[in-house]
Amino acid sequence: MNKQKQTRRLVLFAFFVAIELVLMLTPIGYIPIGPIRATTMHLPVLLAGILLGPKWGALLGLVFGLTSLATNTFSPTITSFVFSPFITVGGIHGNFWSLVIVLVPRILLGLLAGLFYRLLEKLIKKETIAAMISAACNTLLHTILVMGGIWVFFAQPYAAAKQMTIQEVWVFILGVITSNGVMEMIVAAIIIPILVKALKPTIERLNLDD
Repeated sequence: MNKQKQTRRLVLFAFFVAIELVLMLTPIGYIPIGPIRATTMHLPVLLAGILLGPKWGALLGLVFGLTSLATNTFSPTITSFVFSPFITVGGIHGNFWSLVIVLVPRILLGLLAGLFYRLLEKLIKKETIAAMISAACNTLLHTILVMGGIWVFFAQPYAAAKQMTIQEVWVFILGVITSNGVMEMIVAAIIIPILVKALKPTIERLNLDD
């Protein structure tokens, strides 16, 4: 039974991976807005964490991070060096911290989505509200970690690439968090509870959640 359950989990996880790849290869995965990209790639990661558990959410978060790495490596913008160690723009190189920024927040996104959801579900006993709060909080946290990582590790190079002062970069980062970040949070808070309500009975029937 455990082997059959694990096989079913892997099949469903593969389905989530396929969704991530489709999003990456279409305009709706990474949406260019000037030199940055808004994303819908976080939605399957949140859903996997909530439905399959923190471990599977973290693994799909890793997939999200790798797709971002690939996108910024093979289709770079002027600031893609913050997401890829393989990119050089105007003499500014990506490095190890690029990998930290592109991978760690995405892994934590899926991991914490699952953990927060389980904690909230126990506390408030309402899975839809638990899913909404977990999706919203972790989406905003993900944006803060990504943009915060850019500020901590690449403030000066980022300013040089965008021809800004350090103060202007700080304002820009806050602007991204309060615009793109809040928009992505609202989208997640609306869509994820609907999907969880629709899919959770199937997950429970198949006994697939951790």
